Amino acid sequence: MDLEGHRRHLIQILQAAYSGELAAGFAYRGHWKSLKNANERAAIQKIEHEEWVHRKRVGEMLASLGASPLKYREAKFFLIGRTIGLACHVIGWFLPMYFAGRLESGNVLEYETAASHAAALGLSEFAADLLVMAGVEKEHELFFLSAVTGHRLLPLVSTLYGWGQPLAAPQTKRAESASTEAAD
Repeated sequence: MDLEGHRRHLIQILQAAYSGELAAGFAYRGHWKSLKNANERAAIQKIEHEEWVHRKRVGEMLASLGASPLKYREAKFFLIGRTIGLACHVIGWFLPMYFAGRLESGNVLEYETAASHAAALGLSEFAADLLVMAGVEKEHELFFLSAVTGHRLLPLVSTLYGWGQPLAAPQTKRAESASTEAAD
């Protein structure tokens, strides 16, 4: 891919991410307000804050590339985020937790792909920031996955939507544990 192709793809990803962070921020605001558990509320408040931080940084990147957010996308994702935030108050606990994790999983890939385009353009600061954002999104994904692991609906929903395999101990830990037990 030539440099102009990398630039075009980077801008497209950043425009999508900028609007996506808007939807996520409003969705998480409704999500944490719908929860009773204080620890979950605090964790999702933190996630909401991190989404707004990402949006700010992505906006700065767009501006430095001479690009701007897409107005129709902003309006669409504003409505999506607000609707999801309201829906969290009526659809129960599991579905918002599950779909938040699934969404975060996609965000990890989105930011990693953006980082590769930024690196190809020699924008090392952008690439580094985007990889940090990907790491934060991965932390969000793992939070939601740990929240839903063990829920009775997870096997079914995971099969339908392709995300959410329960967390398992790494193979090396199980192997170490087995060898320790054998030694005893």
